[in-house]
Amino acid sequence: MADLRRALGYLRPYWLTTLGALISLLLVTAGNLLTPQVLRLIVDRGITPGDFNAILLFAGLLLGVSLLRSLFSFTQSFWAEKASQGAAYDMRNALFTQIGRLSFSYHDRAQTGQLMTRLTSDVEQTRLFIGQSFLQMINAIVMLAGSAAILLWTNWRLALIALAIVPAILVVFAFVLRRVAPRFRIVQQKLGNLNTILQENLTGMRIVKAFAREPYERQRFHAANEDLLQENLSIIGAIAFSFPLVFFIANLGTLGVIWFGGYQVIGGALTVGDLVAFNTYLSYLLFPVFILGGTLAALAQAIASAHRVFEIIDAPIEVTDRPGAVALPRVQGRVAFEDVSFKYIGSETPALDHVSFVAEPGQTVAILGRTGSGKSTVINLIPRFYDVTGGRVTIDGYDVRDVTLASLRSQIGIVLQETTLFSGTIRDNIAYGRPDATDAEVEAAAQAAQAHDFIMGLPDGYQTVVGERGIGLSGGQRQRVAIARALLLDPRILILDDSTSALDAETEYQIQLALQELMKGRTSFIIAQRVSTVRNADLILLLEGGRLIAQGTYDTLLEESAEFAEILDTQFGADGRKLAEAVALP
Repeated sequence: MADLRRALGYLRPYWLTTLGALISLLLVTAGNLLTPQVLRLIVDRGITPGDFNAILLFAGLLLGVSLLRSLFSFTQSFWAEKASQGAAYDMRNALFTQIGRLSFSYHDRAQTGQLMTRLTSDVEQTRLFIGQSFLQMINAIVMLAGSAAILLWTNWRLALIALAIVPAILVVFAFVLRRVAPRFRIVQQKLGNLNTILQENLTGMRIVKAFAREPYERQRFHAANEDLLQENLSIIGAIAFSFPLVFFIANLGTLGVIWFGGYQVIGGALTVGDLVAFNTYLSYLLFPVFILGGTLAALAQAIASAHRVFEIIDAPIEVTDRPGAVALPRVQGRVAFEDVSFKYIGSETPALDHVSFVAEPGQTVAILGRTGSGKSTVINLIPRFYDVTGGRVTIDGYDVRDVTLASLRSQIGIVLQETTLFSGTIRDNIAYGRPDATDAEVEAAAQAAQAHDFIMGLPDGYQTVVGERGIGLSGGQRQRVAIARALLLDPRILILDDSTSALDAETEYQIQLALQELMKGRTSFIIAQRVSTVRNADLILLLEGGRLIAQGTYDTLLEESAEFAEILDTQFGADGRKLAEAVALP
């Protein structure tokens, strides 16, 4: 319930609209409670004595009550929906903002489909309760209390017969609710699993088709869909089973009222109009009980969804600005790892183990090692995607944990191995890190990345719209746009993770020449996938099993490190050393 109370707190900015909906609801309820009294007057003062004028008077009053009730029913529905949509809007924004702030370690463990389900389905389930079921519960409680009071005032003996069935009905609903409430969270979890399979297939459709795995993926989706269906059917079955029993109890109450009320009418203790009004109030008594039963299921579902939403909003942010963090001034680019150790969450072995090195401003640092040696971890710790578990990383003497993330990352240009472009124009993608960049600056970055020529050959040049993840561009074109995006930042530190792996030999050579010029005066870290990177680096870091086993220049390591020669030959072929000499850039 605490999560649901927090969700209702999102109505505070819309309190005036919410108040209008609540007042409208109370007026509708008052109209509903007044209607049986008007009917009683029509029967007792109009129909029974044969007074046609009284019938017209009270019929007109009934029509006026109905019109006002319809008006306030509209305002109640409209304002409640408006307020709940506003609350859902704020909740989605808060959730999306939090997802963006969560650390890489969280996203390493989270499933995209589950996050999408919480941002869409869970927020919508919570909104539906806020905008509909919550007011229905208030309406039902007011209607129940009002009807019970009027019944007791009209005829307390008949009222006791009618009220006797209410606890029995509520016991039935409570029993069913205890059975189905825990299952709503399971339903949302399975919906998230279904969305995960869908997301994986949409993003990996080429792989699915390339390996002719459509039947397997179809069966996997059908199995998850069937699992979700059966879970929903189990809930529906439990709820549907309760209603015949509830109606049976309600009919017993109605039978008792008609039998005892009819006996009183015959005996003259009760008028026909009183019995008609009493039966109408009896339906008003039972109707809110049914509403409460229905909203209790919605309540359980909203509690489960609100809990899933606030699980994300309350998730700890492991990498964030420390209290008192300062803005990192314009740096020279001296990067030092001082006895750095790091272990990923859930891993039993360290990804880095007591690693120490210094990269001086303007140096090109090549990181070499086998798969799983810790190369990517090194470059992830520089922009503080993760926090070290031991030692520290400094830039120009500043511990990266003591400066603001924005000021740190704004001075680091990154081109990752997996090129990611966003839906929009090519210009927007290049200027992603600097939206205020001029057209001339964007074109200069594209020219430096050898992207300008192919961009100008596109139908709309820099205004050409690319699809999701850069669909419509080749792998090499996407990488050149990504390189231009990093270069536009004019960073003091460059991180290149296999940034030229998808390019042909000629384009790669041109980009390497451009990068050699652009890296002057900048500290550059490159995960070595090309032999030329190793040969021309100012500093080579050789990693093995998370440990830095050797560091130095190419010539130094070739003379002093047998492991370096072995990895060079393994990674670049048996003649790797000769090849390195042959492809050395001037």
